[in-house]
Amino acid sequence: MDLESLRDQIDQIDKEIISRLNERVRLAQQVGHLKLKEGKAIYVPSREEEVFRKLAANNGGPLTDKAIRAIYREVISAAIASEKQTTVAYLGPEGTYTHQAAMKNFGSSIDYVPLKSIPDVFDRVQRGEADYGVVPIENSTQGTVIAALDMLAETDLTIIAQVHLDISHCLISHAQSLKEIKTVHSKDNALGQCRQWLANTLPGVELIEATSTAAAVRYAAEHRDAAAIASSIAAQLYDVPILQENVVDKQNNITRFLVIGKQPTPPLGNKQDKTSLVFSIRDETGALMKAIHPFSSRNINLCKIESRPSRRKVWDYYFYVDIIGHQDEPDVREALAELRDACPFFKLLGSYPNT
Repeated sequence: MDLESLRDQIDQIDKEIISRLNERVRLAQQVGHLKLKEGKAIYVPSREEEVFRKLAANNGGPLTDKAIRAIYREVISAAIASEKQTTVAYLGPEGTYTHQAAMKNFGSSIDYVPLKSIPDVFDRVQRGEADYGVVPIENSTQGTVIAALDMLAETDLTIIAQVHLDISHCLISHAQSLKEIKTVHSKDNALGQCRQWLANTLPGVELIEATSTAAAVRYAAEHRDAAAIASSIAAQLYDVPILQENVVDKQNNITRFLVIGKQPTPPLGNKQDKTSLVFSIRDETGALMKAIHPFSSRNINLCKIESRPSRRKVWDYYFYVDIIGHQDEPDVREALAELRDACPFFKLLGSYPNT
Protein backbone atom coordinates (compact mmCIF):
# COMPACT_ATOMS: atom_id res chain seq x y z
CA MET A 1 0.00 0.00 0.00
CA ASP A 2 1.05 3.58 -0.53
CA LEU A 3 1.29 6.17 2.27
CA GLU A 4 -2.06 7.76 1.46
CA SER A 5 -3.92 4.45 1.60
CA LEU A 6 -2.37 3.60 4.97
CA ARG A 7 -3.36 7.00 6.36
CA ASP A 8 -6.92 6.54 5.07
CA GLN A 9 -7.17 3.25 6.94
CA ILE A 10 -5.84 4.86 10.13
CA ASP A 11 -8.40 7.67 9.82
CA GLN A 12 -11.19 5.13 9.43
CA ILE A 13 -10.03 3.16 12.46
CA ASP A 14 -9.80 6.38 14.50
CA LYS A 15 -13.38 7.21 13.52
CA GLU A 16 -14.52 3.78 14.70
CA ILE A 17 -12.52 4.05 17.94
CA ILE A 18 -14.06 7.44 18.79
CA SER A 19 -17.55 6.11 18.13
CA ARG A 20 -16.99 3.03 20.29
CA LEU A 21 -15.33 5.01 23.09
CA ASN A 22 -18.31 7.36 23.28
CA GLU A 23 -20.62 4.36 23.33
CA ARG A 24 -18.57 2.90 26.18
CA VAL A 25 -18.81 6.15 28.15
CA ARG A 26 -22.59 6.29 27.64
CA LEU A 27 -22.88 2.77 29.08
CA ALA A 28 -20.61 3.77 31.97
CA GLN A 29 -22.86 6.75 32.64
CA GLN A 30 -25.82 4.38 32.95
CA VAL A 31 -23.84 2.23 35.36
CA GLY A 32 -22.94 5.35 37.33
CA HIS A 33 -26.55 6.44 37.51
CA LEU A 34 -27.55 3.05 38.95
CA LYS A 35 -24.69 3.16 41.47
CA LEU A 36 -25.61 6.64 42.68
CA LYS A 37 -29.25 5.61 42.97
CA GLU A 38 -28.20 2.70 45.20
CA GLY A 39 -25.73 4.82 47.20
CA LYS A 40 -22.69 2.99 45.82
CA ALA A 41 -19.29 4.44 44.96
CA ILE A 42 -18.54 5.38 41.36
CA TYR A 43 -14.86 4.51 41.69
CA VAL A 44 -14.35 0.80 42.45
CA PRO A 45 -10.66 -0.21 42.33
CA SER A 46 -11.33 -3.95 42.24
CA ARG A 47 -13.64 -3.56 39.21
CA GLU A 48 -11.03 -1.43 37.45
CA GLU A 49 -8.38 -4.07 38.07
CA GLU A 50 -10.70 -6.71 36.59
CA VAL A 51 -11.07 -4.55 33.47
CA PHE A 52 -7.31 -4.05 33.15
CA ARG A 53 -6.64 -7.78 33.51
CA LYS A 54 -9.28 -8.72 30.93
CA LEU A 55 -7.77 -6.20 28.52
CA ALA A 56 -4.32 -7.72 29.07
CA ALA A 57 -5.70 -11.22 28.47
CA ASN A 58 -7.21 -10.08 25.15
CA ASN A 59 -4.15 -8.12 24.06
CA GLY A 60 -2.41 -9.68 21.07
CA GLY A 61 0.11 -6.85 20.58
CA PRO A 62 2.05 -5.03 19.34
CA LEU A 63 0.88 -2.73 22.18
CA THR A 64 2.30 -3.81 25.53
CA ASP A 65 0.03 -4.54 28.49
CA LYS A 66 1.53 -1.49 30.20
CA ALA A 67 0.56 0.69 27.25
CA ILE A 68 -2.97 -0.74 27.19
CA ARG A 69 -3.35 -0.04 30.91
CA ALA A 70 -2.18 3.57 30.45
CA ILE A 71 -4.59 4.15 27.56
CA TYR A 72 -7.56 2.70 29.41
CA ARG A 73 -6.61 4.52 32.60
CA GLU A 74 -7.50 7.71 30.73
CA VAL A 75 -10.61 6.20 29.17
CA ILE A 76 -11.91 5.16 32.59
CA SER A 77 -10.87 8.50 34.09
CA ALA A 78 -12.97 10.33 31.49
CA ALA A 79 -15.90 7.99 32.15
CA ILE A 80 -15.75 8.60 35.93
CA ALA A 81 -15.64 12.35 35.37
CA SER A 82 -18.70 12.13 33.14
CA GLU A 83 -20.62 10.12 35.75
CA LYS A 84 -19.91 12.36 38.75
CA GLN A 85 -17.63 15.26 39.56
CA THR A 86 -14.86 13.55 41.50
CA THR A 87 -12.27 15.34 43.63
CA VAL A 88 -9.00 13.81 44.84
CA ALA A 89 -6.92 15.47 47.57
CA TYR A 90 -3.20 14.78 47.69
CA LEU A 91 -0.03 15.87 49.45
CA GLY A 92 1.00 18.84 47.32
CA PRO A 93 1.92 21.15 45.84
CA GLU A 94 1.54 20.29 42.17
CA GLY A 95 4.45 18.23 40.86
CA THR A 96 5.12 16.11 43.96
CA TYR A 97 5.54 12.35 43.71
CA THR A 98 2.18 12.02 45.46
CA HIS A 99 0.63 14.10 42.66
CA GLN A 100 2.18 11.70 40.14
CA ALA A 101 0.83 8.69 42.06
CA ALA A 102 -2.65 10.24 42.14
CA MET A 103 -2.53 10.84 38.38
CA LYS A 104 -1.29 7.30 37.79
CA ASN A 105 -4.25 5.92 39.73
CA PHE A 106 -7.06 8.26 38.67
CA GLY A 107 -5.98 9.71 35.30
CA SER A 108 -6.10 13.30 34.09
CA SER A 109 -9.88 13.90 33.93
CA ILE A 110 -10.38 14.04 37.72
CA ASP A 111 -10.28 17.24 39.80
CA TYR A 112 -7.20 17.40 42.03
CA VAL A 113 -6.65 19.43 45.20
CA PRO A 114 -3.07 19.85 46.53
CA LEU A 115 -2.79 20.15 50.32
CA LYS A 116 0.06 21.06 52.65
CA SER A 117 0.14 18.01 54.91
CA ILE A 118 -0.97 14.41 55.24
CA PRO A 119 -3.42 15.26 58.09
CA ASP A 120 -4.94 17.90 55.79
CA VAL A 121 -5.60 15.21 53.16
CA PHE A 122 -7.34 12.96 55.70
CA ASP A 123 -9.35 15.89 57.06
CA ARG A 124 -10.54 16.99 53.62
CA VAL A 125 -11.81 13.49 52.79
CA GLN A 126 -13.27 12.99 56.29
CA ARG A 127 -15.34 16.19 55.93
CA GLY A 128 -16.56 15.18 52.48
CA GLU A 129 -14.82 18.04 50.70
CA ALA A 130 -12.87 15.51 48.63
CA ASP A 131 -14.04 12.10 47.47
CA TYR A 132 -10.66 10.45 47.87
CA GLY A 133 -7.18 11.18 49.17
CA VAL A 134 -3.74 9.98 48.15
CA VAL A 135 -0.86 9.84 50.67
CA PRO A 136 2.57 8.17 50.77
CA ILE A 137 2.82 5.28 53.20
CA GLU A 138 6.29 3.73 52.74
CA ASN A 139 9.46 3.83 50.69
CA SER A 140 11.53 0.79 49.79
CA THR A 141 14.71 2.32 51.27
CA GLN A 142 13.49 4.85 53.87
CA GLY A 143 10.62 2.87 55.36
CA THR A 144 7.27 4.06 56.69
CA VAL A 145 5.74 7.53 56.55
CA ILE A 146 4.76 7.91 60.21
CA ALA A 147 2.20 10.69 59.74
CA ALA A 148 0.16 8.49 57.41
CA LEU A 149 0.23 5.55 59.85
CA ASP A 150 -1.00 7.73 62.70
CA MET A 151 -3.85 9.18 60.66
CA LEU A 152 -5.02 5.74 59.53
CA ALA A 153 -5.42 4.72 63.19
CA GLU A 154 -7.11 7.96 64.21
CA THR A 155 -9.74 8.48 61.49
CA ASP A 156 -12.73 6.54 60.18
CA LEU A 157 -11.46 6.45 56.60
CA THR A 158 -10.61 3.20 54.82
CA ILE A 159 -7.87 2.20 52.40
CA ILE A 160 -9.37 1.34 49.02
CA ALA A 161 -6.32 1.09 46.74
CA GLN A 162 -2.54 1.21 46.67
CA VAL A 163 -0.19 2.70 44.08
CA HIS A 164 3.48 1.86 43.55
CA LEU A 165 5.62 4.54 41.93
CA ASP A 166 9.22 4.25 40.77
CA ILE A 167 11.14 7.17 42.27
CA SER A 168 13.91 8.73 40.20
CA HIS A 169 15.35 11.81 41.88
CA CYS A 170 17.12 14.63 40.07
CA LEU A 171 19.40 17.39 41.32
CA ILE A 172 17.66 20.58 40.18
CA SER A 173 19.12 24.10 40.26
CA HIS A 174 19.82 27.31 38.35
CA ALA A 175 23.46 27.00 39.43
CA GLN A 176 25.88 26.67 36.54
CA SER A 177 27.99 24.09 38.36
CA LEU A 178 27.97 21.96 41.51
CA LYS A 179 30.52 24.32 43.09
CA GLU A 180 27.93 27.13 43.19
CA ILE A 181 25.46 25.11 45.30
CA LYS A 182 25.37 26.13 48.97
CA THR A 183 22.20 24.33 50.13
CA VAL A 184 20.14 21.34 49.00
CA HIS A 185 16.43 21.26 49.78
CA SER A 186 13.89 18.44 49.69
CA LYS A 187 11.39 16.39 51.67
CA ASP A 188 13.03 14.51 54.55
CA ASN A 189 12.42 11.09 52.93
CA ALA A 190 13.88 12.25 49.61
CA LEU A 191 17.00 13.59 51.31
CA GLY A 192 17.36 10.27 53.12
CA GLN A 193 17.16 8.36 49.84
CA CYS A 194 20.05 10.46 48.43
CA ARG A 195 22.13 11.06 51.55
CA GLN A 196 25.20 9.04 50.51
CA TRP A 197 25.17 10.48 46.99
CA LEU A 198 24.97 14.00 48.41
CA ALA A 199 27.80 13.32 50.87
CA ASN A 200 30.03 12.07 48.05
CA THR A 201 29.06 14.66 45.43
CA LEU A 202 28.37 17.76 47.51
CA PRO A 203 30.39 17.32 50.73
CA GLY A 204 29.78 20.03 53.29
CA VAL A 205 26.69 21.42 51.57
CA GLU A 206 23.83 22.06 54.01
CA LEU A 207 20.79 19.82 53.65
CA ILE A 208 17.49 21.55 54.45
CA GLU A 209 14.13 19.80 54.82
CA ALA A 210 11.21 21.19 52.81
CA THR A 211 7.51 20.49 53.15
CA SER A 212 7.59 18.67 49.79
CA THR A 213 9.89 17.96 46.86
CA ALA A 214 7.92 20.43 44.74
CA ALA A 215 8.25 23.14 47.39
CA ALA A 216 12.01 22.53 47.30
CA VAL A 217 12.04 23.12 43.54
CA ARG A 218 10.08 26.34 43.97
CA TYR A 219 12.71 27.51 46.45
CA ALA A 220 15.52 26.57 44.05
CA ALA A 221 13.74 28.53 41.32
CA GLU A 222 14.20 31.71 43.38
CA HIS A 223 17.71 31.08 44.79
CA ARG A 224 20.55 30.49 42.37
CA ASP A 225 22.85 28.96 44.99
CA ALA A 226 20.21 26.43 46.11
CA ALA A 227 19.41 23.03 44.64
CA ALA A 228 16.44 20.70 45.07
CA ILE A 229 16.06 16.94 45.05
CA ALA A 230 12.86 16.18 43.14
CA SER A 231 11.41 14.64 39.99
CA SER A 232 12.04 15.67 36.40
CA ILE A 233 8.33 16.53 36.17
CA ALA A 234 8.70 19.06 39.02
CA ALA A 235 11.74 20.54 37.27
CA GLN A 236 9.74 21.01 34.07
CA LEU A 237 6.71 22.36 35.90
CA TYR A 238 8.66 25.08 37.71
CA ASP A 239 11.14 25.66 34.85
CA VAL A 240 14.35 24.87 36.77
CA PRO A 241 17.20 23.02 35.00
CA ILE A 242 18.23 19.48 35.91
CA LEU A 243 21.92 19.32 36.79
CA GLN A 244 22.04 15.57 37.28
CA GLU A 245 19.57 12.71 36.98
CA ASN A 246 19.19 9.49 38.99
CA VAL A 247 20.85 10.66 42.19
CA VAL A 248 19.43 8.02 44.56
CA ASP A 249 21.69 5.86 46.75
CA LYS A 250 19.85 2.64 45.88
CA GLN A 251 18.35 1.58 42.57
CA ASN A 252 14.79 0.16 42.46
CA ASN A 253 13.65 3.01 44.68
CA ILE A 254 9.88 2.61 45.00
CA THR A 255 7.33 4.46 47.10
CA ARG A 256 3.97 2.95 47.98
CA PHE A 257 0.97 5.27 48.20
CA LEU A 258 -2.50 4.65 49.60
CA VAL A 259 -5.85 5.81 48.26
CA ILE A 260 -8.24 6.56 51.11
CA GLY A 261 -12.01 7.01 51.03
CA LYS A 262 -15.20 6.32 52.94
CA GLN A 263 -16.62 3.23 51.22
CA PRO A 264 -14.84 -0.15 51.13
CA THR A 265 -14.06 -1.85 47.84
CA PRO A 266 -15.26 -5.41 47.04
CA PRO A 267 -12.75 -8.23 46.62
CA LEU A 268 -10.96 -9.48 43.56
CA GLY A 269 -10.87 -12.83 45.41
CA ASN A 270 -8.46 -15.78 45.22
CA LYS A 271 -5.97 -14.03 47.53
CA GLN A 272 -5.48 -11.18 45.07
CA ASP A 273 -6.28 -8.56 47.73
CA LYS A 274 -4.44 -7.11 50.68
CA THR A 275 -5.94 -6.16 54.04
CA SER A 276 -4.42 -3.66 56.47
CA LEU A 277 -5.25 -3.45 60.17
CA VAL A 278 -3.93 -2.08 63.45
CA PHE A 279 -4.22 -3.53 66.95
CA SER A 280 -2.72 -3.34 70.42
CA ILE A 281 -1.85 -6.23 72.74
CA ARG A 282 -1.96 -6.87 76.46
CA ASP A 283 1.27 -6.49 78.42
CA GLU A 284 1.85 -10.19 79.02
CA THR A 285 4.17 -12.98 77.87
CA GLY A 286 3.41 -14.32 74.40
CA ALA A 287 0.78 -11.68 73.63
CA LEU A 288 2.09 -10.89 70.14
CA MET A 289 2.41 -14.57 69.25
CA LYS A 290 -1.20 -15.09 70.33
CA ALA A 291 -2.26 -12.09 68.22
CA ILE A 292 -0.77 -13.40 64.99
CA HIS A 293 -1.79 -17.04 65.58
CA PRO A 294 -5.23 -16.55 63.94
CA PHE A 295 -3.40 -15.88 60.65
CA SER A 296 -0.73 -18.59 60.82
CA SER A 297 -3.27 -21.22 61.86
CA ARG A 298 -5.26 -20.48 58.67
CA ASN A 299 -2.23 -20.18 56.36
CA ILE A 300 -2.89 -16.49 55.82
CA ASN A 301 0.24 -14.68 54.71
CA LEU A 302 1.16 -11.87 57.10
CA CYS A 303 3.35 -9.82 54.75
CA LYS A 304 4.15 -6.82 56.96
CA ILE A 305 4.16 -5.94 60.67
CA GLU A 306 5.56 -2.93 62.47
CA SER A 307 4.99 -1.20 65.77
CA ARG A 308 4.32 2.42 66.55
CA PRO A 309 3.64 4.21 69.89
CA SER A 310 -0.12 4.43 70.35
CA ARG A 311 0.14 7.98 71.77
CA ARG A 312 -2.54 6.99 74.29
CA LYS A 313 -0.20 6.21 77.19
CA VAL A 314 3.52 5.68 77.80
CA TRP A 315 5.02 2.45 76.39
CA ASP A 316 1.75 1.43 74.77
CA TYR A 317 2.16 0.32 71.15
CA TYR A 318 0.03 -0.24 68.08
CA PHE A 319 0.95 -3.01 65.65
CA TYR A 320 0.25 -2.29 62.00
CA VAL A 321 -0.20 -5.41 59.89
CA ASP A 322 -0.76 -6.21 56.22
CA ILE A 323 -2.10 -9.63 55.26
CA ILE A 324 -2.89 -11.25 51.93
CA GLY A 325 -6.61 -11.69 51.44
CA HIS A 326 -9.80 -9.63 51.63
CA GLN A 327 -11.77 -9.00 54.80
CA ASP A 328 -14.86 -10.56 53.17
CA GLU A 329 -13.17 -13.91 52.47
CA PRO A 330 -14.33 -16.50 55.05
CA ASP A 331 -10.93 -17.47 56.48
CA VAL A 332 -9.81 -13.85 56.73
CA ARG A 333 -13.12 -12.86 58.33
CA GLU A 334 -12.69 -15.60 60.95
CA ALA A 335 -9.10 -14.62 61.69
CA LEU A 336 -9.99 -10.96 62.10
CA ALA A 337 -12.87 -11.81 64.44
CA GLU A 338 -10.57 -13.97 66.59
CA LEU A 339 -7.97 -11.22 66.73
CA ARG A 340 -10.58 -8.56 67.56
CA ASP A 341 -11.77 -10.58 70.56
CA ALA A 342 -8.22 -10.96 71.91
CA CYS A 343 -7.00 -7.35 71.61
CA PRO A 344 -7.68 -4.24 73.73
CA PHE A 345 -7.70 -2.17 70.54
CA PHE A 346 -8.49 -3.33 67.00
CA LYS A 347 -9.20 -1.35 63.82
CA LEU A 348 -9.61 -2.60 60.30
CA LEU A 349 -7.91 -0.14 57.95
CA GLY A 350 -9.20 -1.54 54.67
CA SER A 351 -9.03 -4.23 51.99
CA TYR A 352 -7.90 -3.42 48.46
CA PRO A 353 -6.43 -4.98 45.30
CA ASN A 354 -2.87 -6.19 45.83
CA THR A 355 -1.53 -4.64 42.65
